[in-house]
Amino acid sequence: MGGLGGNKLFSLLHDYFITYLPNVKHYSLHTIRSYQKAMELLLDYVKDLNRVKLYDITFDMIDRAVFLGFLRYLENERNSSISTRNHRLHCIRSFYRYAAQTDITVSTYWDMLRKIDFARVEEPVVGYMSETAVETVLEQPNLKTKKGRRDMFLMLLLYQTGARVQELLDIRLKDIHMGKTPTISLRGKGSKIRTVPLRDKAVDHLKGYLSLFHPNAEIFSMDYLFYVFRDGSKKRMTEDNVRKLIRAYGDKAHAKCSEVPAGVHPHLFRHSRAMHLYQNGVNLILVSQWLGHSRLETTLIYAYADTEQKRRAIEKAIPEESTLKKHFNANRFQIGDDDTLKQLCGLR
Repeated sequence: MGGLGGNKLFSLLHDYFITYLPNVKHYSLHTIRSYQKAMELLLDYVKDLNRVKLYDITFDMIDRAVFLGFLRYLENERNSSISTRNHRLHCIRSFYRYAAQTDITVSTYWDMLRKIDFARVEEPVVGYMSETAVETVLEQPNLKTKKGRRDMFLMLLLYQTGARVQELLDIRLKDIHMGKTPTISLRGKGSKIRTVPLRDKAVDHLKGYLSLFHPNAEIFSMDYLFYVFRDGSKKRMTEDNVRKLIRAYGDKAHAKCSEVPAGVHPHLFRHSRAMHLYQNGVNLILVSQWLGHSRLETTLIYAYADTEQKRRAIEKAIPEESTLKKHFNANRFQIGDDDTLKQLCGLR
């Protein structure tokens, strides 16, 4: 294989990810990772479609028809949500815009891509597990094995902290504070750090996990909390590692408990934790801070989802033939009502 200069696509990709995003745009590692994932998925798709080696892929191979096929692949074969599909498109567009600004000869490819529309996103519907479902999933790992204890603790910590999967995997031992009030520091979007308290159950499992996987570690160690061995050395566990193990335990739990949804994924623990906090009376502003949302409006999806759940339950409880049915106004239970919204935000 020749140098990167021999392939315009990969030469531009190298400059984009190595120099432009971190040094010019000052994007965080989390953000850069998401952009890398989008481009990796596209390149793998084109490689398989054309049955060529990765390095043989050129801009010419990715025309409008191929890219539309890639978007359908994301939705139909990878089961990506519309939001995820749109985010992948946004990330890839960003690279193509950079490429066109850097090399005018590739501007036609950017012109093609920017004409592909984002899919329309419907009103957000939050999927989450009941507390019973969460417990059932956590019961699946075999605690008699070292791997089972690790996997159980990983899922418990994912739920207890409400962390995004990359936030969980970025935890280093120095981010754990075992004082009078045990906490963990999480690095969220935009490199913002938030501190999350740990419950007694999580602390007990944390101590057991550390004794097994970090027996001689120092308090200020830069070692990752969750790791795997690759090439004979400890490496940060990847998001794909976590998705696969959670999917496997979720499938086992789904077969045993009807409350466990099909296709359990890491972010479902975050949604579930947020919903359980909200349903147990935690103020929405505190839930927002817990999750590390930069805008309170983002957290309102949990209030909306719970309001809709209550509305459907009431409608189901009142028979169609009931005289009360004509007095039931579903619009009263929508989050769009100003007074309801202010109450949910803690303003009243």
